Amino acid sequence: MVVVSAPESFSFTVGTRLDGRHGRTGVIETPHGSIATPAFIPVGTKATVKSVLPETMKEIGAQALLANAYHLYLQPGSDIVDEAGGLGKFMNWPGPTFTDSGGFQVMSLGVGFKKVLAMEAVDVRSDDVIAKGKERLATVDDDGVTFRSHLDGSKHRFTPEVSMGIQHQLGADIMFAFDELTTLLNTRGYQEKSLQRTHEWAQRCIDEHERLTTARAEHPYQALFAVIQGAQYEDLRRKACRELDAIRGEAGTSFDGFGIGGALEKHNLGTIVGWCCDELPEEKPRHMLGISEPEDIFVAVENGADTFDCVNPSRVARNAAIYVARGRFNINTARFRRDFTPIDDTCDCYTCANYTRAYLHHLFKAKEILAATLCTIHNERFTIRLVDQIRASIDGGYFDAFKAETLALWNSAKK
Repeated sequence: MVVVSAPESFSFTVGTRLDGRHGRTGVIETPHGSIATPAFIPVGTKATVKSVLPETMKEIGAQALLANAYHLYLQPGSDIVDEAGGLGKFMNWPGPTFTDSGGFQVMSLGVGFKKVLAMEAVDVRSDDVIAKGKERLATVDDDGVTFRSHLDGSKHRFTPEVSMGIQHQLGADIMFAFDELTTLLNTRGYQEKSLQRTHEWAQRCIDEHERLTTARAEHPYQALFAVIQGAQYEDLRRKACRELDAIRGEAGTSFDGFGIGGALEKHNLGTIVGWCCDELPEEKPRHMLGISEPEDIFVAVENGADTFDCVNPSRVARNAAIYVARGRFNINTARFRRDFTPIDDTCDCYTCANYTRAYLHHLFKAKEILAATLCTIHNERFTIRLVDQIRASIDGGYFDAFKAETLALWNSAKK
């Protein structure tokens, strides 16, 4: 078999390595530009980071944006994005783009969990896990997932082939294979069954990816990442990594990188990333799905994650939660009513350069839309800047000192 490698338009180069650990710097090259890693990828779920212009995201240092296949399939339709020239052109974003497969939303919304890592009370019927008081909107079988739209209740079906078709139409530089999302409440037996199903779907994704890449040869190459499941089980995580890395399409295509996904407990984050990176090839990038808190970022990077995404910086900003070096606080509380200082006088973002805490407090109390815009700009910049500093600390050889200093300050507000 002749192994077909990704075109020169997509590549990953490893830079500086952390001594004795999987952490490293690097550069991902895509058809729409390069990404210096480690890198935080802000989430623009519906082809927009909520309340913020794409041009502004560029100004605050975002290297790439991630959008969601499930949401864009439902509205406006992936065919419309394709007709517009792809995701980047559609949203006027000049840089690299990611799309997830839609698997997370299909299953998490389908069982009533908006955040799988923050599950509360549940009804458990064997392995039919569903959030308490919710109606099941998604059912999975060996071929795919049937679900009802959270918008209007209409019925839809995703299979590996459907997900690949949607993502090829969306045109992102990096996309993810369709996988089954499980929860920490599923039994070991179900996790094993699900892992096998995800492996079979990954093979189907590779095969369809090859077909569509050939059929759409006039479009820039789109890299395909596998998604590693296995919940909290070491043997399942390692098995998933080895088996996904071994998958080949008929023309010899392999996965261009790997996403570490699924449900996991926060205190096991570094351990699980480490298990995966023990098994994954050094020469391919690793994406951690769904993290943004400073403690999690340091742990993920140290253990080998190259890129990661999360909605949290923008989501909490819309609810008046602000990130600063000493932790997180709510700007809409009374003590900021007459505080005419910036959110953070060490921050270089547009909001901190031009507006005061008192003004932001007023905007939230007045329920003005501008509140979300200004606070999202700050939170996204805070997160991007932190990861830029982490990358510099690895290259400069002072990662451990920077981690200790940063987290001591971050956690000081909790004492």
